[in-house]
Amino acid sequence: MEFASDNASGAAPEILAAVTAVNAGAAPSYGADASMARVRALVRETFAAPEAEVYLVATGTAANSLSLACHCPPWGAIYAHASAHVDTDECGAPEFYIGGGKIVRIAAPDGKLTPGILKAAIEATPQGFVHSHQRGMVTITNTTEAGTVYSPAEVAALTAIARDHALPVHMDGARFANAVVAADCSPAEMTWKAGIDVLSFGGTKNGCMGVEAVVLFDPAKAWEFELRRKRGGHLFSKHRFLSAQMEAYLTGDLWRRLAARANTMAERLAAGIAAIPEASLLHPCEANMVFAYLPRRLHRRLMERGAHYYFWPVDPPAEGPDDEPLAARFVCSWETRDAEIDDFLAVIRDRD
Repeated sequence: MEFASDNASGAAPEILAAVTAVNAGAAPSYGADASMARVRALVRETFAAPEAEVYLVATGTAANSLSLACHCPPWGAIYAHASAHVDTDECGAPEFYIGGGKIVRIAAPDGKLTPGILKAAIEATPQGFVHSHQRGMVTITNTTEAGTVYSPAEVAALTAIARDHALPVHMDGARFANAVVAADCSPAEMTWKAGIDVLSFGGTKNGCMGVEAVVLFDPAKAWEFELRRKRGGHLFSKHRFLSAQMEAYLTGDLWRRLAARANTMAERLAAGIAAIPEASLLHPCEANMVFAYLPRRLHRRLMERGAHYYFWPVDPPAEGPDDEPLAARFVCSWETRDAEIDDFLAVIRDRD
């Protein structure tokens, strides 16, 4: 019963096979490999963006931080949801790579910014006042950290506010595949057609060993990104092992199929939890994560029987009433099995 994180899942067989295949013989280094040329073509085809520039890194932190650094000056504000990974889980990396910057945390329900909330936050930043940071850019996450999904229309509404204030927009797409599948839209509709300037396109959480693509819809930023990636220590010499993963991921819509499996499992898990009288969902389950309240005694029982997951947002005190509701996050991955869902729900339903 493994629901701690989709980072805990293994690599899909197709990804492993691609890495093994590319291991044979020699190949040009630093992204000059033949596989990277095919990746570039595949990304451009997938996103219907023939002029997009594509770069690979090994971690989501690198993808996000380098993307933000290319679009925000050191004195700029980065407007983000209060739960955004770029603020809560990246050890100040975005500010480090920007050489400054200030993440403005915006509270909003269910992990999603709204146009009105975003507009108010932007306009609360004084301009032309040398003692204040200045407006820099906007970043949104899809799938959000609350497991919810922005539709293309919702993305477009946020980017319209950003455009009104001359701000570029980044999308943290660590779980981008899950969002596209959930919204039943094309990658283009979710990104550049909705006004996104740069995307961190995740692979690691969805069946890859460790690869993320940065998709720059504005090719004018390409050279700066290359320099920042090299200077930041994220240009791989044996780049073919990143390229091979991303090529396999994009071939035959593998990325969609893996995400669809994870989403389906989460939907099934959410339905089962919602049917328990003592349980309740914190947020709508729209992709591959379920957030729910369960009484302390059920958490104890689940963990005693081998379930792995995290309390959310922090671990509760060790002692408390058995009926105390405690929030937790349950994440499904491409390799979550029906039996895991069944076993988990059976433990919850088992009466004391």
